[in-house]
Amino acid sequence: MDSSSAIELPPVLASGIQFSSPGRSFSYEVVGACCRLFDREQLPWPCCRIAWRSKEPSWRRIGRRLVLDSATKRHPSYWVRHIETGAMIVITLYWVELTPSDRQWWYGKA
Repeated sequence: MDSSSAIELPPVLASGIQFSSPGRSFSYEVVGACCRLFDREQLPWPCCRIAWRSKEPSWRRIGRRLVLDSATKRHPSYWVRHIETGAMIVITLYWVELTPSDRQWWYGKA
């Protein structure tokens, strides 16, 4: 993909803005910004923690259940409406890189 086909989007999109996927196959309307979380309950049994220290039964889970999905830490995620079908989905814009200050706003602790 050459740089002339790259889509320029601001790092934080306002509600109601419409944009297309990089290949222009899909169109979306932003409903709002969101933080993508990882549910530790979905980890495969018998592992129960993010750090694979040992095999533990499910009743020994410790720490928070929902944690930041580290794969999306550098990219914004939005709750969007797929314009063609009307379906509501969460999408992460991997082609948009967050600056350190935007990343702090997006994923910082309140």
